[in-house]
Amino acid sequence: MSDNLVQIRDLSFTYGDRMVLQGINLNARRGQVVAIMGNSGCGKTTLMRLIGGQVRPSAGQILVDGISVGGLDMHELYDLRRRMGMLFQFGALFTDMTVYDNVAFQLREHTDLPEPMIRDLVLMKLQAVGLRGAQDLMPSELSGGMARRVALARAVALDPMLMMYDEPFAGLDPISLGVIGNLIRRLTDTLGMTSLVVTHDIQESLKIVDYVYFISDGVIEAEGTPAEIKASGLPYVHQFVHGEMDGPVPFHYPSPTYLTDLGLAQ
Repeated sequence: MSDNLVQIRDLSFTYGDRMVLQGINLNARRGQVVAIMGNSGCGKTTLMRLIGGQVRPSAGQILVDGISVGGLDMHELYDLRRRMGMLFQFGALFTDMTVYDNVAFQLREHTDLPEPMIRDLVLMKLQAVGLRGAQDLMPSELSGGMARRVALARAVALDPMLMMYDEPFAGLDPISLGVIGNLIRRLTDTLGMTSLVVTHDIQESLKIVDYVYFISDGVIEAEGTPAEIKASGLPYVHQFVHGEMDGPVPFHYPSPTYLTDLGLAQ
């Protein structure tokens, strides 16, 4: 058995004539938290969709636990997805279900467990995210941070081998942000799973991840441990880490000179 739960080799993907990802090589070891970073539109979420089998690569290979995702038929893909969890950007809870029923949904849908056992598992997952006392609340009664924690409990209900997080820190206050970060790290370690985190939040993610991949214009621009990323002298990485306005990613969208637009150019 390979130490790498996720292996991506020479992956390319196009939308029509537009190249989105090109020549991607990425590994995620078992038990690691791996961050995928980059500016908006660089292909991070598309990479998640490829790993989950929502779209197929134009070239290259994606292996999850040694299984080639691109070669699976629909039934085989569904079997593999039952071993994956996904935390969507804003939780995506079922709005007409209680917190309890949201977390119980996967257990009822994908197992034949009796209801008393489902109850024990739901309470266990809610306890892990600190929300056992909120089990009877509706999603409309939750704060943003609480909703994200319920969604996390639902995502790990089946003890997945792989968890994928799409911008888990978006829109959270500092306290909730820290709570979610700690939960990602703790649940990864406790359940022995692998976590892939797509995020823009460089400071919070570097506290919890084991390895980082930076994507720019569809290619991996840099990779390394958090310490290596912080010390990187690569202009793109330096600009991203320090939040600088200008650099390889320019502040101004390409255009004629300002004086030309004003009709004042000589």
